[in-house]
Amino acid sequence: MSEPKTPTPTPAGDTYKGWVFKWTNYIKGYQRRWFVLSNGLLSYYRTQAEMGHTCRGTINLATATITVDDACNFVISNGGAQTYHLKASCEVERQRWITALELAKAKAARMQAESDDSGDDFSPSSPPAAPGQGGGGGGGAAQNSEVQSALRTLGSKVEDLSTCNDLISKHGSALQRSLSELDSLRLTGEAGDKIRQVTERATLFRITSNAMINACRDFLALAQAHSKRWQKALQAERDQRVRLEDTLEQLAKQHNHLERAFRGAAQANASPDSKGAAGPGKGEASDEDDDNEFFDAMEEAPEFITVPADPQFHKRSSSNVSGFNSEMCPDDQSLNEEPLAMNQESPSQELLPLRKRRTRIPDKPNYSLNLWSIMKNCIGKELSKIPMPVNFNEPISMLQRLSEDLEYHELLDKAAKCHSSLEQMCYVAAFSVSSYSTTVHRTGKPFNPLLGETYELDRRRESGYRSLCEQVSHHPPAAAHHAISDRGWTLRQEITVASKFRGKYLSIMPLGTIHAIFEKSNNHYTWKKVTTTVHNIIVGKLWIDQSGEIDVVNHTTGDRCHLKFAPYSYFSRDVARKVTGVVMDKDGKAHYVLSGTWDEKMEFSRVMQSSRGGENGAEGKQKTVYQTLKAREVWRKNPQPDGAESMYFFTSLALTLNESEDGVAPTDSRRRPDQRLMEEGRWDEANAEKQRLEEKQRSARREREREAASQRSASQSDEAVDEDSLTDPYLKTAPHDNYQALWFERCEDRITGEQVHIYKGGYWENKERGSWDGCPDIF
Repeated sequence: MSEPKTPTPTPAGDTYKGWVFKWTNYIKGYQRRWFVLSNGLLSYYRTQAEMGHTCRGTINLATATITVDDACNFVISNGGAQTYHLKASCEVERQRWITALELAKAKAARMQAESDDSGDDFSPSSPPAAPGQGGGGGGGAAQNSEVQSALRTLGSKVEDLSTCNDLISKHGSALQRSLSELDSLRLTGEAGDKIRQVTERATLFRITSNAMINACRDFLALAQAHSKRWQKALQAERDQRVRLEDTLEQLAKQHNHLERAFRGAAQANASPDSKGAAGPGKGEASDEDDDNEFFDAMEEAPEFITVPADPQFHKRSSSNVSGFNSEMCPDDQSLNEEPLAMNQESPSQELLPLRKRRTRIPDKPNYSLNLWSIMKNCIGKELSKIPMPVNFNEPISMLQRLSEDLEYHELLDKAAKCHSSLEQMCYVAAFSVSSYSTTVHRTGKPFNPLLGETYELDRRRESGYRSLCEQVSHHPPAAAHHAISDRGWTLRQEITVASKFRGKYLSIMPLGTIHAIFEKSNNHYTWKKVTTTVHNIIVGKLWIDQSGEIDVVNHTTGDRCHLKFAPYSYFSRDVARKVTGVVMDKDGKAHYVLSGTWDEKMEFSRVMQSSRGGENGAEGKQKTVYQTLKAREVWRKNPQPDGAESMYFFTSLALTLNESEDGVAPTDSRRRPDQRLMEEGRWDEANAEKQRLEEKQRSARREREREAASQRSASQSDEAVDEDSLTDPYLKTAPHDNYQALWFERCEDRITGEQVHIYKGGYWENKERGSWDGCPDIF
């Protein structure tokens, strides 16, 4: 039966969805399936959740036949290869499907007939630009493309009206025939069947008529909207042309006046020989200056266009308003030139050859995992001592995974160049979202770092930054991260991971605050990570979702960006993995709206006006309506390397993280033997080495506890220990361990008040000297 909560779209729409019973076999009979009619194709799925990955079957309606069996049953066949015997929940629902299928079939047949002429249709719409039109061709081409798109949409609506008209004629004729047959019949046993047939055709005629009315309404609304918009655009273009003509006339007069004055002065003060040589040179320079002034006037002219209701002219009028000035350019030329400007700041680095990084790692072996053998080895053991095989892992550590946050470091590079803190906030917010793009297919668990393990990522020559991570605590596990860039920003964080197993899924909650500090503006941003959920832990294919809210706060100016990660829902109409956010100043005024998905891209729109209105929210409050300019892309995910599915779905950066390098610390994750063995595909040896390293770590912990106990008994009383434990959370969790990090020191954060580990320096200096005497032996 149809799902009552799912709204039924009109048959004239482009997509029709719903539950229909489909005949499967003589054992199971009719089973409920989710059918989707779109673009002339009828597809079905077992559930709505399968729409993203598993289609059970598809029929092209262009060549299919649709027949009706009885009040609820109907059959769709494409000539023998595929035949669907379907049953709706009621007669009216079946009639809705029949009408939608006939509309889609007519449109599909029409599109198939026109496909052979598609090349001829498109060639006149995109003529080559004439010579000398390159300067203004981009805007004209965009406007022409917009007009062509609107005309195609209008044409499609007209064709829908024509199809509905044909269907009304068809069903009207059938209804008339049925009425005629009813009139010719006397009261016999067949009277009831005929009356039911008449009722059915009358209902079908009513549904088709409603579809035509809806199509007419859509056509009228679209025509009215575009008519008003084109009228405003035409009037604005006329006004702009008049202003440009006046400006050009004034410039021409000024140019002639200056040229005459210059020639008069040259004739009066210069000799005849030098006059001829100096005149043309000065005149050419003057022409250049006049040309430059002319083009400057053209760029500033749209500033006087006052059409606030039209997004196309909002973009022009706001070119001098504080905001994403570089984004206002049609081709984002200023953004494309940023890397060139950065390289010019350090020309000496460009002369040095850059290291060629690897682009592949050994393919993941196809080893089967025997869960019973793992559970059998866990009987009677403590949970902390259960050896988890590397089959669940990916060949990088949590420290390297943390360093992957810097994959889109160019967002921070651009943020460091912003003059406005609100612009900068948009880039920082996009950077906070971009770190999740690498997790969409990464279901493998990173290796837990050993206490004292480090990882350096030195990309100073390639990208201007270098970062260092260190595992500073084991119970609870905590990693400190510090990255600094030559392009004016610093990133630091300390992350502790808490997890909860909830039966079918696992919730991973990163605890800790991320800090981004910009040297030029002295802006200090903080934010936290959202919850990561791993679904289908017991049965099914693993998949990952991100949900929660992030508040990116600028503690220097008070600006704030509130980001919301929408959790995945079977019944949601929104795009999956959606992220939305609003950038506000310290007074709560909205300046930018961010939207996109955490696995693909983020866009921003400048807010021109906000008001209360629209639909009521969940609590009965009116939603805020933002009138924005056209959305611009601020971040897009990099494409995955070839063969990523066989390399743990690693990104291009992740493939290089575990690449061997000379000169790194002996505690670096690249030197971890079990991780290296797993990357090479030697999983059995990796499991044995992993158990050895974990037992070595436990032994070192017991030794530290014995040393700490002897020191306490010799230097302080039990009362002093209890007093410290009241104020020190680390003494509460590990009162018998006096471990101290090597490259980070524990202190109170002046912004958040949290006890955190902050980089104290010395690592890179020791690397230059090649001195690693203070590093522990953990491998």
